[in-house]
Formats: sequence, structure tokens, C-alpha cells
Amino acid sequence: MPTLRILTNTQIPAAERANLMAHASRTVADLLGKPEAYVMVILEDGRDLLFAGTASPAAYLELKSIGLAELRTTHYSQVLCDLLVASLDIPAERIYIEFAAPPRHLFGWNGGTF
Repeated sequence: MPTLRILTNTQIPAAERANLMAHASRTVADLLGKPEAYVMVILEDGRDLLFAGTASPAAYLELKSIGLAELRTTHYSQVLCDLLVASLDIPAERIYIEFAAPPRHLFGWNGGTF
């Protein structure tokens, strides 16, 4: 159930969206050691987002996963920032990432919970 939400004020051309999402999906699966078949990526571009008082390119990410290794969040942050720097040219210092490890009973799937 790993879920990565990418919210950004940059506009991503339609031709590049699928590649970015696929790359993000593979990256999350590799980072967390989970099958990509369970990874969800949500991309919200062109959003109203002001960071540090400017509307320069910026992003807010949420990475949620049952069993998220809290001791690895620094590594996850580096990899996800590198992904956005390379893919969207958003400087790492203009990216916030929220990590969450919901309990199994608070994440639903397939008519039940994990």
C-alpha cells in the first residue's frame, strides 16, 4: 500500500506525466522493498503553492506505507528530492516531504483493511 503523492506548482507536459509517474512508482517500490504492484502514485501539478514567500517551482510530497522505516526517512528524502530535481528541476530546498506509517487497521484496500 505504499502511496506517494506529489503536489507541485509546476505544470508538467502531458507527454512527460506518465514517465514521471512510472519512474516514481519504481523508485518507491525499490526504496521500500515492496512489490510495485501495490504502489500508488498521485500526481497533482499546476497547483497553487507558495513556499518561502515565492511561487518559484516547489513541491510537497507525502509518502505513506505500512511499516515505513522511520530510521530510513533521511535516505528516502534524499532519493525523492533527487527524483524531483532530475525530473522537474525543482531545487531540493523547495521540497517538503511528509512521511507516515499508518497502522494496518487504518488503511483500507479491497473492501477490508491491511
